[in-house]
Amino acid sequence: MSVLKEFNRVLKEKGYKFTSQRQHVFEVVVENDGEHLNSQEIYELVRKKYPEIGVATVYRTLALLEEMKLIYGVDFEDGFRRYEIVKDDKEHRHHHLICLECGSIKEGENDLLGTIEEEILRKDKFKVTNHKVKFYGYCDKCLKIMEKNNKTHT
Repeated sequence: MSVLKEFNRVLKEKGYKFTSQRQHVFEVVVENDGEHLNSQEIYELVRKKYPEIGVATVYRTLALLEEMKLIYGVDFEDGFRRYEIVKDDKEHRHHHLICLECGSIKEGENDLLGTIEEEILRKDKFKVTNHKVKFYGYCDKCLKIMEKNNKTHT
């Protein structure tokens, strides 16, 4: 697994040991890329495969992975920090579409803010290097249920 080799390389480069516990946590995050798992969900998934791991080890490993910029945490204002893999091939992080009815989180891949960033650079002499955008509304599934029940939200 090339991702694991890269993980091992980065750990060594930063002066950390490659341990099986760190590997297990990282593997779960990689295997569930795009799922927006919180630390408790990650712990439960790791524990299914490796029951001997402790919750503190998972939390410390997530903090280490974030410090090493292998993952990043996102706050969806639901009381949890959720984690995603850092992908170097993307100029910006993707946007998130959050359903107010069921709580589902979908990734929006369209970066609609490129023109705005160019305008900010031109007018304000400020180079935007990244941004975080969350859109709140209703997913397709919930919209269909709401229409069926003749229930409208604004």
